[in-house]
Amino acid sequence: MMGPGGGLKQPQCHEARICMWKYLDVHSMDLIDKAQTTDELKRVLAELFQLQSWESDPRAAILLDLYFYTVQFSREHNFTREQSSAFFAIVKDTHEACVETPLPNVEECYRYFTELLFCHAVRRPPFSIDLFSQEQLALMSDYVVNTYFRHFKLYKYAFTPQVRLDISLSYVGMPEPEPTAELAGEVAESVMVPVPPAQEEEADSGTTAPRESPRAPLREYISAQLCQELAQLRLEVEERLRASEEQFNTKLALLEKVPNSPKGGGRGHRK
Repeated sequence: MMGPGGGLKQPQCHEARICMWKYLDVHSMDLIDKAQTTDELKRVLAELFQLQSWESDPRAAILLDLYFYTVQFSREHNFTREQSSAFFAIVKDTHEACVETPLPNVEECYRYFTELLFCHAVRRPPFSIDLFSQEQLALMSDYVVNTYFRHFKLYKYAFTPQVRLDISLSYVGMPEPEPTAELAGEVAESVMVPVPPAQEEEADSGTTAPRESPRAPLREYISAQLCQELAQLRLEVEERLRASEEQFNTKLALLEKVPNSPKGGGRGHRK
């Protein structure tokens, strides 16, 4: 994922918006409601989101599983069509925010997910609507945390490119190395330079000592300094990742301590 100027795209803070009917419109919900078996539902979702190659493409298979179990969750809790469409969009937007950059962004994604939930639980048009009850919010939050955010790194590993560091150095005052004259499709003519007899005898006897490049001490010093800086940078990155993971695990532990609300008390259930 490359941003403007060729650099890595930094984690973004997204603005939560009402997303009912965003990905699943009324016609799509009709097709989903008609699908009764697992194979039929997967076939419908694969056609709606161009995932027909899921049997051979691992990424398409992962997405299809994510969409399938999201719809299954809505069915198990008797969500209305509007609620099912909105919850599907919340999960899909959270996933797209996760994989938009290979850099760590779990905190930004979790904040975006909670804002999307509350955007559909409070009546404040045109910014938010009261589509879900408090009990349904707790159910959806527990489901996404336990199924998606617990596997956050796996989703990022599967859908984002691996980041590699490529360093090119140039030094002020040092002459640039001469490029080799190799042209595609052309044969360079060899120039015969007369060799003095003394040098020719030394070359034949093999007693010529290799000359040490004047850049060798500078190269060794730069390599040592670069290795030291990279080691320090690696330690700092590992400490930041460890701290971020500990904070996220603490949040998950707090969410797990909250008792689940009784099912069936939410609004919008089918009669």
